[in-house]
Amino acid sequence: MIIDFHTHTFPDKIAAATVKHLAGFSHSRPWSDGSVYGLAQSMKKSGIDCSINLPVATDISQVEKVNRNLIRDRESMQQYGIISLGCMHPDYERYKEELKFLKSNGIKGIKLHPAYQNTDLDDPRMLKIIDAASALDMIVLIHAGIDIGLPEHNYSSVSQILTVIDSLHPPKFVLAHMGGWGVWNDVEKDLAGAPVWLDTAFSIGPIIPRDHDPISPYRKCNLSDEDFIRLVRKHGADRILFATDSPWADQSDYVRRIRNMTFTEQEKQQIFGSNALKLLYD
Repeated sequence: MIIDFHTHTFPDKIAAATVKHLAGFSHSRPWSDGSVYGLAQSMKKSGIDCSINLPVATDISQVEKVNRNLIRDRESMQQYGIISLGCMHPDYERYKEELKFLKSNGIKGIKLHPAYQNTDLDDPRMLKIIDAASALDMIVLIHAGIDIGLPEHNYSSVSQILTVIDSLHPPKFVLAHMGGWGVWNDVEKDLAGAPVWLDTAFSIGPIIPRDHDPISPYRKCNLSDEDFIRLVRKHGADRILFATDSPWADQSDYVRRIRNMTFTEQEKQQIFGSNALKLLYD
């Protein structure tokens, strides 16, 4: 079984415009149209059985609307093998009530994006949300490391992540982008082996720019296969989650790349699906 633990979809009415805007923002090529159907088609082509959809609230006004829409659409999305986490924003004051609402409706966790939410990960507003979600045994998945579209400031550095781990001990803490996109030395030196999960989203293979877009230094920031394998083994394959960041990476390419790496069959089984099943359902 293959589970992609990090994907994004948008409502049909705004999917095309949203993907176009984000592609311009990050100078990155999208590999699907950002719709639920587009992700489903990509999954079918790639042999992926399930994808985890991660909504991001960039404003407090979006929190309740997005969460209620995803609960409303849950059954129709699950027909395609897509499961959504909830969203939360650091300025949303009724976070405890909203987290309980999500939990009571079967939502397994939330996504936080410090860069898009203009709030450092170790800000007290973030910490209280992570703590409250963890108290409910919910998954907390964060964007970790530099964001390719906002490279001027690292809102979720390894040192900030370590602060969260040391102060809150969140039991289901998932760090996107192998623990810290673009700061791999810090991840390998200080974070690998910590009691967290790392997802593989947007961390291997080439970063393909849109046509005629400038090539920034960050285009070459993804891990080589050799460095990726070393980091996985240092952290432990039992804490790695297969993920792509679709539509910002080609799901088929990610499946092929990891299948062709020199992991054991047991390690591949863990990465592709068994770790995710354990995190979602244990």
